[in-house]
Amino acid sequence: MIPVIALVGRPNVGKSTLFNQLTRSRDALVANFPGLTRDRKYGEARLDDHPYVVIDTGGISGDEHGIDSEMAEQSLMAIEEADAVLFLVDAREGLNAADEALARHLRQRNKSFHLVVNKTDGIDADVAVADFYALGVESMFAIAASHGRGVRSMISEVMAKFPKPPEAGEADEFPSSTRVAVVGRPNVGKSTLVNRLLGEDRVVVYDQPGTTRDSIYIDFQRDDKDYTLIDTAGVRRRKNVKQTVEKFSIVKTLKAIDDAHVVILVMDAHEGIVDQDMHLLGHCIEKGRGLVLAVNKWDGIEPDQRDWIKSELGRRLAFADYADTHFISALHGTGVGHLYKSIDAAYESATRKLSTNALTRILEGAVFDHQPPMINGRRIKLRYAHAGGQNPPLIVIHGNQTGKVPTSYARYLEKIYRRELDLVGTPVRIEFRTSENPYSEKRNKLTQRQVQRKRRMMAHVKKNKKKKK
Repeated sequence: MIPVIALVGRPNVGKSTLFNQLTRSRDALVANFPGLTRDRKYGEARLDDHPYVVIDTGGISGDEHGIDSEMAEQSLMAIEEADAVLFLVDAREGLNAADEALARHLRQRNKSFHLVVNKTDGIDADVAVADFYALGVESMFAIAASHGRGVRSMISEVMAKFPKPPEAGEADEFPSSTRVAVVGRPNVGKSTLVNRLLGEDRVVVYDQPGTTRDSIYIDFQRDDKDYTLIDTAGVRRRKNVKQTVEKFSIVKTLKAIDDAHVVILVMDAHEGIVDQDMHLLGHCIEKGRGLVLAVNKWDGIEPDQRDWIKSELGRRLAFADYADTHFISALHGTGVGHLYKSIDAAYESATRKLSTNALTRILEGAVFDHQPPMINGRRIKLRYAHAGGQNPPLIVIHGNQTGKVPTSYARYLEKIYRRELDLVGTPVRIEFRTSENPYSEKRNKLTQRQVQRKRRMMAHVKKNKKKKK
């Protein structure tokens, strides 16, 4: 088994900074104010050939209320599922009551934990850790997570207690899975939907916009299939974004769309389709990701309003008619289970292997039914097609004058391919390539006899012109 290590402590003691050091990434958002991390964030790490999992958590201060209590609950859940706990404290602030309360909780839960005194850069480490001996912890480390000082020796000692997995490099590989990103505007119910899809309170849900600040990657299995669900921060219009942290949250959301195979775009039924929904939808299509539309908060909507919303969807989203649309209630679970069928169909369509014979045969049928237009008196000729990539499916078509194929005809071919191949929930990209003339740069050298014949012909032509004059 791969060991799981949780990072816990008060707010702003450097848990996310240490998380980035251990995972050798910049996955966790880091800023110089407390309460930035709100959900459990998992990361894959490795010490030489020994893999392990790190959990970044929100801060626990002991006097939480409101959304802070939900954050603390997530941290306590991380402690329960961890094999070892790294208890971080701030060397510059010294020992306080919240540290003592968290140490008592760890002892009551009979958890193996190590005290990590962070932020010792620029001060005497021996003096900094002296105050924390009052906690009576046997294993204590002094580190500077922002500079990486002392981090490797600490994690080496922690991991020494765990046996290495058999056949390192093969059995320890993390399985590949279908990555599904849940995106939308703030407060449309993304985190509630993630919890409903998982069947547990995995991420913080609170009745205020901007609860989720970082993209949370969650691995799970359903019906023997591996999935990675990505809960993202809400994306508002640029003019409404004021805080720097929110800008980084939006960047993380856009990166999650890039990482995903399928995107679930969540919209609010009470507000209808707004321009920001259209912008997000356009970005997902531009990136070529599989797409599933979810209209949330469908419960409590009057029948007349439901009919109006459906007509608006058909009118404004005609360009994305290949995506399945579900009317759900994430809070009560209505219609949520049907999302998996659309996710699997979109993923299968986006990653399907397409044969050259089938693509060329479909192209011939499409050209037979509706030929390309004439350009400068010459007909555009499309000869054959082959697959050029997956997620999204890329179809490369070769022929003559392909650079002059109208956009309308390209859309016609895209719809033909989607219909004939039964591609659902994924855009189809068409790329045209013009066949090169192998003799374009080769000049035809005439023989001496051909040169003489050409001269006689030219002389004959000039003689006829003089006679006509």
